[in-house]
Amino acid sequence: MESSEQSPAGPGSQDVNPVFLQQLRELDIPEEAAKQALLHTRNVSAEEAAMYYFNKLENEEEGDEDLLFKMVFIVNMELSMGMGKVAAQVGHAAVGLYQAMQEKNTWREMAWKWDHAGAKKVVLQGTNMAHLLELQALAMSLSLPTKLVNDAGLTQVEPGSTTVLAIMGEEDMVNNVTGSLKLL
Repeated sequence: MESSEQSPAGPGSQDVNPVFLQQLRELDIPEEAAKQALLHTRNVSAEEAAMYYFNKLENEEEGDEDLLFKMVFIVNMELSMGMGKVAAQVGHAAVGLYQAMQEKNTWREMAWKWDHAGAKKVVLQGTNMAHLLELQALAMSLSLPTKLVNDAGLTQVEPGSTTVLAIMGEEDMVNNVTGSLKLL
């Protein structure tokens, strides 16, 4: 990286600020970890990134790294959706849930951990709309983030049809909600 040709990255940039990166390297933070900390804190400052890195390291020493996260998608099997329609609805659910998770610090951290641990995703079969709503209520009672997709009805299903429920969380918690469901 030639810093003479590059302007320092601003807040929210996908590139890391080279000045902040150098300051973090001087604290003996590994380069990749420093880059991740800067991206996670949106290049606000080296201090913010360092605090993030050391807090994360402290949490990992407490065994937090053993937690596995997954995102599940429960498809409403009562609807007659083709494979492409199901794929599109699962895509809506994934994007919608991920966007919703950016609004809350604890959920944003969960999404980051999930993403950096392989971003496990599983598609399951739900019986009908009532079943999806029941699963959503259970997930929400466990403080798990959820996203319910209702279709616009332009192709294969009636407008407003509930097509997919997405749930994200620590794997054991999600399994408490969806562990008995069959894979699609």
